Amino acid sequence: MTQRLDRIDLLRAAAMLWMTAFHFCFDLNFFGLVREDFYRDPFWTWQRTAIVSLFLFTAGLSQAVAVHQGQTWARFWKRWLQVAAAALLVTAGSLLVFPKSFIYFGVLHGIAVMLVVARLSAGWGAWLWLLGALAIGLKFAAPSAILAWPALEVFNTPGLNVLGLISRKPVTEDYVPLLPWLGVMWWGVAAGQWVLQHRSHWLGAVDTAGTGVRRGLVTLGRWSLCYYLVHQPVLMGLIWLGTRLA
Repeated sequence: MTQRLDRIDLLRAAAMLWMTAFHFCFDLNFFGLVREDFYRDPFWTWQRTAIVSLFLFTAGLSQAVAVHQGQTWARFWKRWLQVAAAALLVTAGSLLVFPKSFIYFGVLHGIAVMLVVARLSAGWGAWLWLLGALAIGLKFAAPSAILAWPALEVFNTPGLNVLGLISRKPVTEDYVPLLPWLGVMWWGVAAGQWVLQHRSHWLGAVDTAGTGVRRGLVTLGRWSLCYYLVHQPVLMGLIWLGTRLA
């Protein structure tokens, strides 16, 4: 019997709330209510990096727990299909709102692929720390390599750019390629395995007697995929409605 660990859900909920605040500001900019550069201003780009990192690290933690608790491949694929379907919905929705920069490999697309890799490599133990560092390092080495060997420019083309070995970012509203982000998920798996072996109490079991806020955040963490899919349409709808009523 599997057991939910509430501190992982709380960590995921923190990422969801931070993401919501970020997207609210992004949507204000989209409707012309503020003027910010979300694509180049470090204040915004570094926040996005931190939010995505928190998502993927938490996904890695969850995979470590799932494997530790004996999750079957059948149950894994059931959850994976939900993530993959949600990724397709994101692509469809972004085509409507951003037809020239729609999302073809965003965070959910990346997670869908990385979950399979993380599951297959979960038994590699401490090597995941080194592999994670290598995956992150390759991202930063890629621009110099492409400059030195022009033939590698092929990695900037659609299709291959999902690997992340690029020297220029493609035109898309959300881009989470395998490199460096697989490295973050691998570190999450490695950290989860270490904690389960040495400090399992850090993760914590669900506390049904906790405060209302705590229970609410745990619930948000458990239903993060549904929340992810609906939060942007709701935010954009509310802001649009506000502009019409103002």
